[in-house]
Amino acid sequence: MATEILLATNPDNPRIIGSTKKTVEEKAKQLPRMSGYHILCAIPEMDDEYESGLLKAEETVRIEETMTTVLFVVDMGPDCYADKTRFPSGPWCKRGDFVLVRPHAGSRLVIHGKEFRIINDDSIDGVVDDPRGIRRK
Repeated sequence: MATEILLATNPDNPRIIGSTKKTVEEKAKQLPRMSGYHILCAIPEMDDEYESGLLKAEETVRIEETMTTVLFVVDMGPDCYADKTRFPSGPWCKRGDFVLVRPHAGSRLVIHGKEFRIINDDSIDGVVDDPRGIRRK
């Protein structure tokens, strides 16, 4: 279900999107499976307008997405948090969590127009229940 949310689609509607004419399910299968201690995270979509209702410039939205400190955990490698000496209290996050990271953490990649980051398991600074309203200063 998280994949459908990340691709901004309705999971009950296998519509064809984009110029590649692939269904939502086919696009979801193209997400990489993580290996080792890596975590695949999606960038939450940014609001395209300010609280006042004024529209943001496309460049402003792009910068906000690039510099975001909140990510959505999509997949985790099999070795995430396996080292009991480094993570004695267990995993710091799980699939489906919104996590806090540093603005430039991880490797950035774009899949079908949606930006993702691959980060290390020790890059997580915290988990948040509701990411709305959290902005980088």
